[in-house]
Amino acid sequence: DIRRVMSRTICGKSSFELWGHGTTTDELRTSLLKYPAENMAPYLQQNSTYKINVYTFNKTLVFNNRIQKIDALDFLPFKGTVNLKDPEHIFCLLEDYGSDPNDIPEEPFHIYFGRWIADGQRELIRSYSVKKRHFIGNTSMDARLSFIMANHAKVKADDLVYDPFVGTGSLLVACSHFGAYVCGTDIDYNTIHGIGKASRKNQKWRGPDENIRANLRQYGTESLYVDVMVSDASKPVWRTNAQFDAIVTDLDYIFLCFISQCSSGESHVPVSMAYHLSDIFADLLNFAAHHLVLGGRLVYWLPIYRPEYCEEMVPLHPCLTLISNCEQTLSSHTSRRLITMEKTKEPEDSDRLSHLADPRFTPYQGHNSFREKYFSGLTKKNRKDAKNRK
Repeated sequence: DIRRVMSRTICGKSSFELWGHGTTTDELRTSLLKYPAENMAPYLQQNSTYKINVYTFNKTLVFNNRIQKIDALDFLPFKGTVNLKDPEHIFCLLEDYGSDPNDIPEEPFHIYFGRWIADGQRELIRSYSVKKRHFIGNTSMDARLSFIMANHAKVKADDLVYDPFVGTGSLLVACSHFGAYVCGTDIDYNTIHGIGKASRKNQKWRGPDENIRANLRQYGTESLYVDVMVSDASKPVWRTNAQFDAIVTDLDYIFLCFISQCSSGESHVPVSMAYHLSDIFADLLNFAAHHLVLGGRLVYWLPIYRPEYCEEMVPLHPCLTLISNCEQTLSSHTSRRLITMEKTKEPEDSDRLSHLADPRFTPYQGHNSFREKYFSGLTKKNRKDAKNRK
């Protein structure tokens, strides 16, 4: 079970079977000697190979110090042969020196020893970095968050995943990594077709092969690319029996794109400016209720003005059950929340306008003024910074 979790997680670095811990080496020794010998035995056999790694947090140890710490574990009944290149079993000594780089203690606060089980998938953050991606935009979701969203959606091989605000397709890239077929829509013609001004430094215009499909080709998943098309999210374009295993999208993309266009003096999507956020949420949840398979998940970002936020602001739908609500702080006054919902029943005619009778509808209408509050916060911050400089 742990290996299965670690094969997907972006947040976890490694997992270990804990054999002993303490705040001093003596406490660690006592703890290890209490660990059941029968639990250790399968990994300490004479015909096995092993190695011991030393990991320190917030402190760097020279090689000789690491060797001394390994030698101090000679009371453990290791019978196998040391193999540093390809051992059957890996054991780890982990020392925690706190989190303040300006106040590193001489001795660790905590010491742990155990058997390594598996590493997480943090390497994907580097290999899928937006900096190395063929086709990007000003609002491309970074790899870490894209994979977190794919995990929240429980994306798996042969799923059909849809992003209704696809942008440059970062979420499609992450979902295709796990073997899902991907498709999306967006109202921005230039982004969908990969034309117009480039987002990269020292590049004025996009190249002839800068598009979402090229991104999937870059990562070897082009065969999972269904298609993307220009479409207004406020208008129904799908037949009623079209169903997806997951809907994963970044609603912040609309807001951030709006800011980018305002600052650059151009706008390719004037219709989106009249599309209130509360209407977007209502339409998105209704769409998910009708076009997700039963048990399918909707994962999206909800922009929040922090001084006014309360949990009642999270939009609900009778067919969707809220699974999780996680905050990512952006500034002192703004954040966004990663909302995960699961379809638990098929929709009825009465469900479409249910949000109007929901007492939550009034507070989440407040999201309509999020842009104004965002710029208001920036204005106050700029005034404060200017005053401090004086």
